[in-house]
Amino acid sequence: MGNCASAIDAFVQRGNRASPAATAGMSASRRTSSSATTGKLSTLSSASTFMPSTVSGGDDDDDDPVGQILESPNLKIYTFAELKSATRNFRPETVLGEGGFGKVYKGWVDEKTMNPSKASTGVMVAVKKLNPESVQGMEQWQSEVNFLGRISHPNLVRLLGYSMDDNELLLVYEFMAKGSLENHLFRRGAVYEPLPWSLRLKILIGAARGLAFLHSSERQIIYRDFKASNILLDSHFNAKLSDFGLAKHGPDGGESHVTTRVMGTYGYAAPEYVSTGHLYVKSDVYGFGVVLLEMISGLRALDPSREREKVNLVNWARPLLSDRRKLSQLMDGGLEGQYNPKAALLAAQLTLRCLNGDPKRRPSMKEVVEALEKIESSAKGRMAREPRNSSRRGLVQSPRGDSARNNSSSRGR
Repeated sequence: MGNCASAIDAFVQRGNRASPAATAGMSASRRTSSSATTGKLSTLSSASTFMPSTVSGGDDDDDDPVGQILESPNLKIYTFAELKSATRNFRPETVLGEGGFGKVYKGWVDEKTMNPSKASTGVMVAVKKLNPESVQGMEQWQSEVNFLGRISHPNLVRLLGYSMDDNELLLVYEFMAKGSLENHLFRRGAVYEPLPWSLRLKILIGAARGLAFLHSSERQIIYRDFKASNILLDSHFNAKLSDFGLAKHGPDGGESHVTTRVMGTYGYAAPEYVSTGHLYVKSDVYGFGVVLLEMISGLRALDPSREREKVNLVNWARPLLSDRRKLSQLMDGGLEGQYNPKAALLAAQLTLRCLNGDPKRRPSMKEVVEALEKIESSAKGRMAREPRNSSRRGLVQSPRGDSARNNSSSRGR
């Protein structure tokens, strides 16, 4: 492993001389990664220095529940040839996905040395390769290295290394076997089954812990692009935040916010940020509230294919969240019989608090974690009291529930 700070600086200078067009395009609109119904706000990102810190608050399933922020990135530096070998020459069949930055390829490395290895030997990794025509470019790549390369926490995806050889920009991450939360929520088929209520709570708690860690570090970090597609799941459905290209340090010197160019994703960005450019730590909390609403309803934050009044999920759902009698109209049909109505109401109330128009009145992410853990505990207690044959793998379906799921699939996806 090598310290990459000086190498990055040298490459940025070299890149600026070699490709002024790439630099000029850094503030252009950032393209959506997986959904044509989710618009992107314009982007501009800057890297900053960190102060080392250690903050607790990890996933109970992880052996090390403590997170760390290092003074400088400590990542393995690869050559382009090495990553070309690890991905079998970036073959199309190794593509895991594609976003605004570029394509993500499956690769294999030795578990101890992290050097390229033969297919199906060693450990699998995800290699993100910058598309030369990408509007995100070098600045977002550098932000990813500077932020995620210095952070260690069970609920944040591990950045293992990078390459900036011959003006090729690549990033190497741990492989997340279950893919993104977005796919599990909104795609259907043999690969993606509806997520049971208990699993949704587990995922939400893990993601909330990741955000809470960022917010409670010595120099607060605002994630700025919290959404379902940026929550990745490992083989045990542990949630980890990915994509730190838009991350930014929070306010200091007694200030309540930072002022910056608006960026992020329409439907998830906090209203005060969109209207004024004032970015608060609790702007992330609003984004979390949107994802929590998506988990409750099984519907996307924005979907032009829905009826006009339902295109914007937050606007349509807000009255339903505040009315106990109407909440059932909002709940995902695939969750029929899985949840305690009282627990669902508590989740709805938490969602409303996160979506408050005044950032000062939103809960902290630490408070969100505590609230979700209480909801999860009540759900586990209910399951323990029920007969073993009352459900199958935590799913209880009914004809009405299936119908609701089918209807929501045709309207909301």
